[in-house]
Amino acid sequence: MKIPFVKLHGAKNDFLITRIQDAPAADLPEIAIAICNRYTGVGADGWMLIDATPRDGYDATIRLFNSDGSEPELSGNGTRCAAALLARDNSDQTEFRIKTGAGIKHLKLISQTGYQYQFEMNMGNIRVLELNAKVQGRDAVIIDAGNPQCAFPVADFNFDWRSAGEATERDQRFPNRTNVSFIRPIDANTIEVRFWERGAGETNSSGTGSTGAAVAAAARGLAQSPITVQTPAGPLTLTLTGDEAKLKGPAELISDGAFYLSDAK
Repeated sequence: MKIPFVKLHGAKNDFLITRIQDAPAADLPEIAIAICNRYTGVGADGWMLIDATPRDGYDATIRLFNSDGSEPELSGNGTRCAAALLARDNSDQTEFRIKTGAGIKHLKLISQTGYQYQFEMNMGNIRVLELNAKVQGRDAVIIDAGNPQCAFPVADFNFDWRSAGEATERDQRFPNRTNVSFIRPIDANTIEVRFWERGAGETNSSGTGSTGAAVAAAARGLAQSPITVQTPAGPLTLTLTGDEAKLKGPAELISDGAFYLSDAK
């Protein structure tokens, strides 16, 4: 069986998007694991199904699977990638409402150059659940950014933060696991962050992770809005108004193709 896809990345957080009518009806987690494998599949941080049928209140619906087959509520970078695909197919449209597992997200197209897009995305109401937590023996901030986030303020990254992220993801206080970020303050409007994402491991960037990190930094007095989040893939910008966050960042189309699904996979 052939599964068509479009590959995109949002700040080097890469996704494969398949239209819902082209996807199998069953075994979706197993297919996600196969198609996202970087050696025997196409390779990506996640596989997304998109239903681009407009309905009352939104323009499209997405369903996302991580590379380990788990299904998160939301990906900020992934949702921007879905909006880029919609923008490619609807060149006159500049605003998009996309239904996600964390509700309807509104995205505004800021600019386009070739296959590169810049969007502002309303990340919704971001909640600080615990300002001064202790997780895995470390000082942390617990955030609800539409998905679970655990943010650690750090002085530098000269420690095994990947192992710390992996252990935190599965800490017993997070029954559904958690996304993890490590925040290094730079100045009043800039933080540098490393990410360990639930179901994907280390990623070059994260939209919801950047949002959670920025909110955590603001809540701790480490930074103030607007906040530039320096990721290994480049900057993302968060504007915070009360509990609401707006994320500005890129999405880029990479390729169209087809994945050959076999029983062996």
